Amino acid sequence: MKIFKRVATALTTAGLIIGALLALRFCCEPTTAMKVLKPVVILMAFLVHLEFSQMVSKKYPIMVWPGVIAGVVYMASCFYGLTTCINEIVFVLALCALFGRSDRPVAAFATTVLGLVYIPWMLKYLVMIPCVARPPDLMWLFYVVAIIKISDMGGFAFGVAFGKHKMCPSISPNKSWEGMAGSIFASCLISWAFTAFTGFPLWKSLAFGAAAAVVGTLGDLVESRIKRECGVKDSATFMPAGMGGFLDMFDSLLFAPALLFPFL
Repeated sequence: MKIFKRVATALTTAGLIIGALLALRFCCEPTTAMKVLKPVVILMAFLVHLEFSQMVSKKYPIMVWPGVIAGVVYMASCFYGLTTCINEIVFVLALCALFGRSDRPVAAFATTVLGLVYIPWMLKYLVMIPCVARPPDLMWLFYVVAIIKISDMGGFAFGVAFGKHKMCPSISPNKSWEGMAGSIFASCLISWAFTAFTGFPLWKSLAFGAAAAVVGTLGDLVESRIKRECGVKDSATFMPAGMGGFLDMFDSLLFAPALLFPFL
């Protein structure tokens, strides 16, 4: 029963995200759609970053609010035509660590910068993809999100049905090579289904799908490793059916847009 609840919750979440992207794309002018997308992505990054920082604070002296605020400032500077102020942000974070209350300033600075790179730096590509792809279109973002989330579902289904050979039992006991195969199959299938829009030849569609599955799985494994390091099971517990928190929901999307960016 728990598995069915988790699948239903995952499908509902993916459906809401994909439905929102489609509605934004077809119901708004392109410039209006991008104006709506930017603050939504900043808000999403803020929630994921805050959750990550609070989780890491259970073991390390991370600077929670300075880091989260720095992430918002960084994304705003990227999205609204300002100079990307990453150098100034890192300098201010270093001052906060060195002259703050932490008795471990090096660890405080390192973990805070890790959060900045891990979440805001990566998630900015959710906005960059539809801006720079040719042709510029919000459908490119829908394409990437659909591949990653369907890949998650394919991996989960194959892992439950056939998973016998564990991939990284010390990091994520539920991950299996059979699940990895299911992820690749599902993402390649969806990527192929989008060829009429992307114009990719077959080899590039399949390569994109396979790369998306691998990168999405790596995103899951990285988050699992961080959770084990911090001694927690879920990044948060407010989601239904054991889905955890925002970071648990979006972990597979953290690396994918940035690392798949060169394909577009």
